[in-house]
Amino acid sequence: MDGELRAGVIGAGVFGGYHAAKYASLPGVRFVGAYDHHLVHAEALAAKHGGQAFADEAALIAAADVLTIATPAIAHAQAALAALAAGKAVYVEKPVATTRADADRIVAEAEQRGLVTACGFLERAGFAAMGLFDIPERPLLLEAVRVGPPSPRNLDVSVALDLMIHDLDLALALGAGTRRAVTATGRARSGQQLDEAQAEITFDTGFVARFRASRIAEGRERTMRVVYPSGEVRLDFLAHTFDNSTPFPLDAGYEGRPESRDRLGASVAAFLAAVRGERPGPLATAEHGARALDLALAVEEAVAP
Repeated sequence: MDGELRAGVIGAGVFGGYHAAKYASLPGVRFVGAYDHHLVHAEALAAKHGGQAFADEAALIAAADVLTIATPAIAHAQAALAALAAGKAVYVEKPVATTRADADRIVAEAEQRGLVTACGFLERAGFAAMGLFDIPERPLLLEAVRVGPPSPRNLDVSVALDLMIHDLDLALALGAGTRRAVTATGRARSGQQLDEAQAEITFDTGFVARFRASRIAEGRERTMRVVYPSGEVRLDFLAHTFDNSTPFPLDAGYEGRPESRDRLGASVAAFLAAVRGERPGPLATAEHGARALDLALAVEEAVAP
């Protein structure tokens, strides 16, 4: 696609605001505006970043070439499918949907229409900058912890779809394979959605991945350990540091690279470059989102009695 891209945002909350800011600042892009179920939120976003506050979702879809879907997760599929049906490329915040059927519909619609569809797994930008995806060995074991204190955001889905899904995606990206078994425990502190969960997933390649996620912890911890035949890599996402005992070099200064300092910006820029045909695809596709969702739902199902 040549020329200026017209970009819109469906869902004018916190992440919708982040996406609007990126679109408004990038060259070759014009932020045309936002739609939100609460018009006042769209008006606030338009006042800050320009563009128009749309009172009708279909009108925004018609006015844009590319759209970010940043609604609550339970509404991702409806908005994404509406945009794809209109022939528009979409960037869907994670999770790509909340059911396997909806995720499959998004993947199928995008493939049938030849449309770029991205999913918002931002940790991939940091891993790419570090060089972790370039290690030529398949990992044997991955252990990930992603916990934090209570937040009012994303309570429409479980902690598996909210937090753990980031690490599920990274595990799939590092150690591709088909899941063979999932065991999990967890609990909900209030309501019906899981607020913390622990899971172990084994794959047909022999790869084992263990995850712990909580959104009711007293403090924050975001760490990962990846064990390879030749050594291991230990990462601290909060301190932006890692230890590497493999013989393969990783970039110790990766956090200083632009794509790592601004992971959302890197992800959005890759999405737009894919739309323009300047790269083969975004950092994470809707298909990646569907695979991570499948694992997250399998964790939920393993916890359920």
